[in-house]
Amino acid sequence: MTPQVKNRQIVVAGAARSGVAVAELLFWKGAQVFVSDSGVISSVFRKRLEKAKIPFEEKGHTEKAFEGDILVLSPGVPSDAPIVTSYTRAGKQVVSEIEVAAWYCKSRIIAVTGSNGKTTVVNWLADVWKRAGRPYLLAGNVGTAFSEVIGQTSSDSDVILEVSSFQLDHIDRFRAQVAVLLNITPDHLNRYQNQFEKYITSKMQLPAHQTGEDILIYGFDDPVVKERVERLDREPEHPELFPFSSDMDIPGACIRDGIIRIQTDTHNEEYIPIKQLALPGKHNIRNGLAVALAARLCDIEKGPIRESLSSFEGVPHRLQKVRELDGVTYYNDSKATNVNAVWYALNSFHRPVILIMGGRDKGNNYRELIPEIRKKVKAIVAIGEGREAIKAQLVGVAPVIWFADSMQEAVQKSCLNAEGNDIVLLSPACASFDMFESYEDRGHKFIQAVMTL
Repeated sequence: MTPQVKNRQIVVAGAARSGVAVAELLFWKGAQVFVSDSGVISSVFRKRLEKAKIPFEEKGHTEKAFEGDILVLSPGVPSDAPIVTSYTRAGKQVVSEIEVAAWYCKSRIIAVTGSNGKTTVVNWLADVWKRAGRPYLLAGNVGTAFSEVIGQTSSDSDVILEVSSFQLDHIDRFRAQVAVLLNITPDHLNRYQNQFEKYITSKMQLPAHQTGEDILIYGFDDPVVKERVERLDREPEHPELFPFSSDMDIPGACIRDGIIRIQTDTHNEEYIPIKQLALPGKHNIRNGLAVALAARLCDIEKGPIRESLSSFEGVPHRLQKVRELDGVTYYNDSKATNVNAVWYALNSFHRPVILIMGGRDKGNNYRELIPEIRKKVKAIVAIGEGREAIKAQLVGVAPVIWFADSMQEAVQKSCLNAEGNDIVLLSPACASFDMFESYEDRGHKFIQAVMTL
């Protein structure tokens, strides 16, 4: 039963993409909406609120922001923010944007989460759906707010959602009919009191809200995921479980004799040799397995799946090849905002690497990269607020660590010291907000600097 919002006082905290979209949705549903942002609201979102005649405030939360019946959170608002704790102490409901959107969604929800790979996987799924001629909407953490597409949902289409831990923190009725849990490695620990267990709990909210009628596709090779799903399997009601593995021959999706294979009660099929997979790296073998399994369980035929596995070109800012110059190849991996993502990037290459990394540190343990850095990295160019931490943890591991004050300087230093057959890789391991508007902005600045060499 959909919660009643008509004429109720609902406060939305945060006035960026998700906050404004959910405010508009609630306003259309008859709620008395008030939007409050602790920072400055951008002109784009200010104009949308003004056009919809939704009242708002910025640069802080006044008394009115604390008087709602329900508080709706944008992903950027932490759970320990004063406005959140005020509502929870008063026993009032606090929900995330995707929770509200799900109240009104008419489509099947296919939701993907994980510390790494979720953007690639949702875009890859969208590519399969497109090739199969199946109607879909792509939304969530990937760039378009879930609330933004609710008016287009129908029983004839699917919503493919990328969901982050922040979006899962305050869900109640949100339920994915098909969930994909890729992996869980330390990330965003600054938002979880530096406790990995709290971050794991957040990610596990996705399958926790599923029923016995639903499907959970999960990364069998990830020890945290495997252990948590084994716990889930002991619960009286849980979704139907389908693992994928690049290391073991298991029911679900796996590699046998170098070929991607799906084995379930209803399917026993070979797809393509892994050497024909479009995207490089072991992590993309796992991503491809998850995509193939999800698509097949959603009754998409083999043809479009095979075609996509061998042809999908990836997403911008994720191991994106920018150019080759004088034998040196430049890659933009700006989407790598945690240490594990950088490990995957380095693991994809077998040539000497000059690594550009740094930004807003999230409590990172860069020492996890030591084996890969020793094998492959000839120099690190450190940027942003995190550069001192990078130097402190990796001095003596990388042959040399340079500092750069801008992306252009980082690219120029890399170019001057690169030799034929080297790779220059932007893979920051950090958030972008110290120097850039977003990871996309950071990636674009890298591309611009590379193209002007």
